Amino acid sequence: MLAHLNCYPMELIDFHKQKPLLESKEFCLATIYHEKGAQPLWVTADGPGSKAQVIVDFLKRVDEEGLDPADYEISKILELRQSDRPDDLARLDTLLTYNVVKYIHDMSYGQLKFRTTEPALFAEAGNTNFDPLKAVEAARSAVDLTSYLNGLAPAHRYYRDLKNALIKIKAAPENGGWVEIKGGPLIKPGNSDPRLPVIRKRLAEEHGLVTEANDKLFYDEDLVEAISLLQLRHGLKTDSIIGPQTLAVLNISREEKINIIRANMARWRWQAHELGENYIMVNIAGFSLTAVKGNETILEMPVIVGKSQHQTPVFSDNIRYLDFNPFWNVTTSIARNEELPALRENPNHLVERNIRLFSSWQEDAIELDSTTIEWKNISRAQMSRYKLRQDPGPWNALGRVKFVFPNHHSVYLHDTPTRELFNHSFRSFSHGCIRVSRPLALALFALEMEDPLWSSKKIDSIVTSGERKVITLSNPLPIHITYQTVWLDNQGIIHFNGDLYNRDARLLEVLLSQ
Repeated sequence: MLAHLNCYPMELIDFHKQKPLLESKEFCLATIYHEKGAQPLWVTADGPGSKAQVIVDFLKRVDEEGLDPADYEISKILELRQSDRPDDLARLDTLLTYNVVKYIHDMSYGQLKFRTTEPALFAEAGNTNFDPLKAVEAARSAVDLTSYLNGLAPAHRYYRDLKNALIKIKAAPENGGWVEIKGGPLIKPGNSDPRLPVIRKRLAEEHGLVTEANDKLFYDEDLVEAISLLQLRHGLKTDSIIGPQTLAVLNISREEKINIIRANMARWRWQAHELGENYIMVNIAGFSLTAVKGNETILEMPVIVGKSQHQTPVFSDNIRYLDFNPFWNVTTSIARNEELPALRENPNHLVERNIRLFSSWQEDAIELDSTTIEWKNISRAQMSRYKLRQDPGPWNALGRVKFVFPNHHSVYLHDTPTRELFNHSFRSFSHGCIRVSRPLALALFALEMEDPLWSSKKIDSIVTSGERKVITLSNPLPIHITYQTVWLDNQGIIHFNGDLYNRDARLLEVLLSQ
C-alpha cells in the first residue's frame, strides 16, 4: 500500500511558493505525505482504523452543520471503505486526510471558497495561513477524536440554536400543497379578503401563531394579534396591515428557510467562536443590540446602522473606553462630501452647528473663522487639510457618550440627538457607526463591569457637567458586530430578519456552488 501513496510527483512541487495549501488538493496532499514519509495516516493493510471511522461519521453528518457532504467527497470515501485492494486503501487514506483537514479548517474559520470567490465581500472567511500539517497532527494526536472534532464549531448558543433549527426543519415532513400567497391590495383589520384562509393556515402550520386554521374571509381580532406578532418577530413595522413585506415573510418556503439558516451558520463559523460570558452584540441586519452578563441578556435596544453605501462592517473587538460629552472630529470624507457643499451655500453652516474650524490636523493647528473663507474657491482636496470639530452639547452628532474600540474601520457606538430615527422599522441612516437608543443604560452596563458602585446618578452628573470625561475600562468589554438574517430568541422562536445589505443571495450562490 505504501507504494500507492507516492501518487504525487514531489520533485515537481516548489514547497515554498504555493499558498494557501487548501486551494490545491494535490499540493496539500503532496505536502502532508512528503512530511510524513509517504506513510498511511488512517488506514492499515487490514482496512480503516478507528479514527478513520470517526472521520467518516463526521463527514457523513456535515449537513447538520449546514455544509454539503459532496464538498467532502463522502460518497467516494464510503465506496472505497468497502474495498480491500491496496490502491483503493491508499486512495481512501488520502481522501480521509484531505477532507478531514478541509473539515477542520471550514469548521474553525469558515469555508475558504467564500474568500477565494469574492475577497472583498467575504474578507473574513477562511484562514489563508491555515497549516494542514498542524491540523493532521492535531487530529492524529487527539486522545478522543470525536471530542476534538465536536469542539471545532462555534461554542455559543446562537450557532447551536441555528444547528438545532436546521435539523428540526429538515426532519419535519414536507408541507404538501404549499402555495405562494398572491400579492394584491393591502389587507387591514376589518377587511375581507379571499387570501385570509391560506394566511391563517400558514400562520398555524409554520408559525404557531393561531390555534387553528379556518375559512373565514374576515380579518378579525385574533388574526390581528397573530399578524402583529409575526411582524414583530421579523423586524417589520407592527401595524397589523398585511402588505408586501408581511406577505414576503409568509411566503418564505421551507427550502428558503433551510438556505437562510445555512448562510447564517456559515457567517458564524468565520466570526469569533468564543463570545465570552460578558459582551455586547450588535446585529446589523436586525437593527438591534444585546448586552449579556454571565451569559444572561441584561439589555436589548434598537440601533441605527450604516446606509447601503456606508455599510457597517462585521468584526469582533473590545470596548476600551467610554467618552462622555465627546467632541466630534468630522471625518475628511464627510468634510469633503457634505460639509464643503453646505459651506458653499451658507458660509455660516459650521457656526450654526457649533463646529469649529482648524487649519490642519496637527497639534499646533490654529483655529480659523469659517465665515471669512471663500468656500467656493476651496477644492475637495484642499478641504481635507482642515480639521472640523464639533463641541460637546445637545447638538453634537455623537450625543452624550461614545463607546470606543479602536479599529481600522473607524467604527464605534454612540448616542445621537436625532432620536426620532429610532421610530423607523428599517434604521440604516449612519455612515457606518452604530447609534444606540439607550446610551446611558449601556454606559451603566459597561461601567458596572468595572465597579458595581457605578450608578445612573453618577453617570447623569458627568453628562450634565457638560465637560468631556474619558473613562478607560481596565477590563475591556468584548463587542461582536454581526450580520444575522435569522436567529432564535430565548423562547426558541425563530426570527427571520430582512437582508439589509442583500448579502444572503451572493453568499448562498457561493455556498451552493459545486
